[in-house]
Amino acid sequence: MRVVVFGFQTWGHRTLRAILDSRHEVVLVVTHSAGNSPYERMWSDSVEDLARDAKIPVRVAKRPDADLIAAIDGLDPDIIVANNWRTLLPREIYARPRLGTLNIHDSLLPAYAGFSPLVWALINGESHVGVTAHLMDEGLDTGPIITQQSVPVGPRDRTVDLFHRTIDVIEPLVTGALDLLERGEAVAVPQDAAQATYFHKRSEQDSRIDWSWPPEAIERLIRAQSDPYPNAFSSFRGQRIRVLRASLSAGRYGGTPGRVSIEDHGGVAVVAGPDAWRGRNRAVVLHELRLDDGREVDARKLIGDSGAYLE
Repeated sequence: MRVVVFGFQTWGHRTLRAILDSRHEVVLVVTHSAGNSPYERMWSDSVEDLARDAKIPVRVAKRPDADLIAAIDGLDPDIIVANNWRTLLPREIYARPRLGTLNIHDSLLPAYAGFSPLVWALINGESHVGVTAHLMDEGLDTGPIITQQSVPVGPRDRTVDLFHRTIDVIEPLVTGALDLLERGEAVAVPQDAAQATYFHKRSEQDSRIDWSWPPEAIERLIRAQSDPYPNAFSSFRGQRIRVLRASLSAGRYGGTPGRVSIEDHGGVAVVAGPDAWRGRNRAVVLHELRLDDGREVDARKLIGDSGAYLE
């Protein structure tokens, strides 16, 4: 089949690589220019470079325009394949080819439509994450599903671990979906809107620790935002502290959320939870911290049993 690829960063790179290695023909690649967001600086394998190395025509665009629509018309593709395209594709684009547009999304749709699905899924304690290939419609990540693949989430996994597992799913998923569509054997299963969830783009504020959260969720947030992601952070006596490693206490702690308590199993216990005053919650035990100047410090040496309130 003749394929136009819309893609960006490593997700788009892996998708393009899969199609280049298949029997299908890539006739055009559309990608974005690199941005300044920390979420765009990591996992930044270049779709543009891969396409140019393969002698495929490339267009770099923020949003599709009339010239791009005309170019797609002139190429007469059978299908568009999109992965990590950062703006909504209009109907004039996604419905243009004979088979429409196949979108690749790194969640088990209909859950976690939108942005940063791996981070949000880890924060929420999901047992599995995955990748979905679905046909695009007028919504965002809402079209009927062709195929999807799940991967398990371990008790100590970080987002970086889930990234590597799900990125390896992309190539067989893409080629398998294209082959099904080419043979006319694909079964497009409508998504259950009642099960759908949508998540917004993450920003710096989303990494700030809210000590009124359940301690288990805070510990998952810290793992979800571990390097190379922007670290979960709090403030100690006016300075930002990024949390590199934390655990949950074995014992129960009571008091006010964010209150530094005592040393506990090689770290410092911090009271957490919306009902912390009951004394029924485990504490979040901080172990390794990073300061704004890049220094990494032991939490016991920096905050000890200061009795301070982290904010």
